[in-house]
Amino acid sequence: MKLFIIIGAINAFLSVALGAFGAHGLEGKVEPKYLEIWKTGVQYQMFHAMGMIAVGILMGQVQASSMLNWSGWMMLIGTVIFSGSLYALTLSGIKVLGAITPIGGVAFLVGWVLLIVAAMKF
Repeated sequence: MKLFIIIGAINAFLSVALGAFGAHGLEGKVEPKYLEIWKTGVQYQMFHAMGMIAVGILMGQVQASSMLNWSGWMMLIGTVIFSGSLYALTLSGIKVLGAITPIGGVAFLVGWVLLIVAAMKF
């Protein structure tokens, strides 16, 4: 399904843009530990952008399944919650936002498990 290729490509673009912003726009403006947190958000956003693109490609090659579909959505949800909470934490310094991050991590894990199960059924 080309939707996940598009969503993945948008997320890859945003990951590069946010990475550049972190490296050039935040340096010297936030503590180094927050720059590392920002980098983690960027890194995981890119990993899962590639995952969404892979899901989209697979959906075009094999019979689309709800497992593949949900895999892509869980990767997107994980990106919004995981990376988004890390970006918000870095910019705001509000530490409680870090408590939300694991919810995104669980969404990532569910997305990958769904991809595994879907692949086993090809």
